[in-house]
Amino acid sequence: MELDLLETHRLVSVLAKDHQQAITAVEGASQEIADFIDALTKRMREGGRLIYLGCGTSGRLGVLDAAECPPTFQTDTNLVIGLIAGGDKSLKVSSEGEEDKPDGAKFALTELNLTRNDTVLGIAAGGTTPWVIGGIQLAKEMGANNAFLTCSSEAPVCGHVITLKTGAEPLTGSTRMKAATATKLTLNIITTAIFTRLGKVHGNLMVDLHASNTKLLDRAIRILCQACDLPREEAHALLLQANGLVKVAILMHRKKIDAKTAQQLLHTVGGILRAAL
Repeated sequence: MELDLLETHRLVSVLAKDHQQAITAVEGASQEIADFIDALTKRMREGGRLIYLGCGTSGRLGVLDAAECPPTFQTDTNLVIGLIAGGDKSLKVSSEGEEDKPDGAKFALTELNLTRNDTVLGIAAGGTTPWVIGGIQLAKEMGANNAFLTCSSEAPVCGHVITLKTGAEPLTGSTRMKAATATKLTLNIITTAIFTRLGKVHGNLMVDLHASNTKLLDRAIRILCQACDLPREEAHALLLQANGLVKVAILMHRKKIDAKTAQQLLHTVGGILRAAL
């Protein structure tokens, strides 16, 4: 209640300590998150997509998580999609008026031609945002699966509801703080777990990485060094032979086969490296 009177160091300490509740909230919802991941993974194996739907901070977090999937897991850009009220311009400039329109997401969702295997995850910290709730209702009408992620006790009826009990914010009503932190963590967990289940992770390594730039090339080489117990120079040469594909390179080394054979083997087991090995 006296936030504005605190010395700067004390203010930083209070805000940092309060954020610990974000981690606790996600841990408390772990079963709800896991149930959603299992259901979502099954649908994605059948060709389904994950569509995030949010306004303001929630929307930006959804777009961010969706954007990070292709470079991390070598996924198609249309597999995880982030929709934000007001469109991409709202990533930089707030458009609060858009969130009051229940039919505001209609055009974007209609363009996606949703199917029964697609899942629309509405994200709304307060649980009542008309743009998000209206979008969820439209997704239901279009036959898609639906879910809701919130930090509030209020939520529409959905196939899955994930409630992060972050509590009141230190800056009253500012859900860009620990509610946003808990939301981002949850989205990171969802996509990381999904793509682990879909075979894009081996052990704790990002083996579906495609070395398409200098940073990713270095990361791919280091992964090969660890996975194949190779010196850096040999790992780099192997990666070049595999056209920058880490999974293919690992198979080539472990099974003493060429790149084409390794790719064919991966194809027969659905891309699961452990099964191919």
